[in-house]
Amino acid sequence: MPLYTINQDKLEPVSETSYTQEAILERKHLQSLLRQHIAPLGDDLMVLCDEFSNWQDSSRRIDILCLTKEAQLAVIELKRTEDGGHMELQAIRYAAMVSSMTLDQAVLAHSRYLNDDLERAKKEILEFLEFDAIEEVELSGDVRIVLAASNFSDELITSVMWLNKSGLDVACIRLKPYKLDGKVLIDATQIVPLPEAMDYTIKIREQSREKSKVKTARQEIFRKFWSQLIERSITKKIALLANRSTSTDHWISAGIGRAGFWLSVSLTEDRTRVECYISVKEGEQASLAAFKELYGQRQALEAKFGDELDWQELPGRKGCRICKDLNGGWRAPEVEWPAMQDAILETLHRLRGVRSRFHSKDRVRAVNLVTRQKSGIGANVTRVSPIMTEALEAHIAA
Repeated sequence: MPLYTINQDKLEPVSETSYTQEAILERKHLQSLLRQHIAPLGDDLMVLCDEFSNWQDSSRRIDILCLTKEAQLAVIELKRTEDGGHMELQAIRYAAMVSSMTLDQAVLAHSRYLNDDLERAKKEILEFLEFDAIEEVELSGDVRIVLAASNFSDELITSVMWLNKSGLDVACIRLKPYKLDGKVLIDATQIVPLPEAMDYTIKIREQSREKSKVKTARQEIFRKFWSQLIERSITKKIALLANRSTSTDHWISAGIGRAGFWLSVSLTEDRTRVECYISVKEGEQASLAAFKELYGQRQALEAKFGDELDWQELPGRKGCRICKDLNGGWRAPEVEWPAMQDAILETLHRLRGVRSRFHSKDRVRAVNLVTRQKSGIGANVTRVSPIMTEALEAHIAA
């Protein structure tokens, strides 16, 4: 959007120009001007040094390296072009290079910028961060990226918005040159993120980081719990989990050696579920028929299990579920884990015994029922052809 001057009773646009037209160079002019007055790129920035390069086998240099009020390093990348080129990629590389920088290294870099005046460097950093002693200061570990150019391409803006959404801290400052009465004016405008949305953007980024931390911590709980459960099953000579590996998921499966039937354990915040999931390869209707064959034996099966079970048809799903919920979930203190794991292993073992009551003939009967339904054969027909039955029995036996 152009600048305007007020000339009596009308607005007159200020003529746009370019850095090339005005012979303004990137390093000699723009970088030098901003190094002396960094405020157009952020009012919470302090210049540590320019042309920073402290890496072996690399000739790359950061245009300006700054410090923020939050003790965060900031990489400033400048371009005088109209589209910014690929400056975001270059800046990400620089940010990665300085991400492990220590406070001592930052002080040393600033002292070199001040002609090797180490004491002055420490004093300026302490005053800027408002600390009394250098020992009290610690860099945050995060790196802000500030991209400054005459303008930016749509591709670059899209990339920066995605990077910010992914948790990075990247700003685009447009330094648009104008010419008025022989003088070059620079309109410094932050276009990403919009200044009006800065607080919201920071809040969303912090929430995203907190969620990531919570997710990582929860995954570590799952990994540790399943690892202990597997070790406990081996010690107790319960083979259901013997060949399983630990997982960061909220569930883990157990092998029972019969196609179409899976035993698994899952954790919620305060409950543990042990279940047998039924999903035979003949399809949804065959799975439901198999479930109903078992449900018809419910009284005997629950007597064998030693307790009531939860029978769930799961309409709209490919399979059905028979399960038992136990007290205690992933929020339980670790001291309670052994008792929880013993209960899980005992329930798995008993539920496997229930599953073993579903014999080959039950599955053949279930598949026969579905075959009759699909072919339109009447309900009074008790079986399909002997050839199909023999084939199914042979398949199950295999």
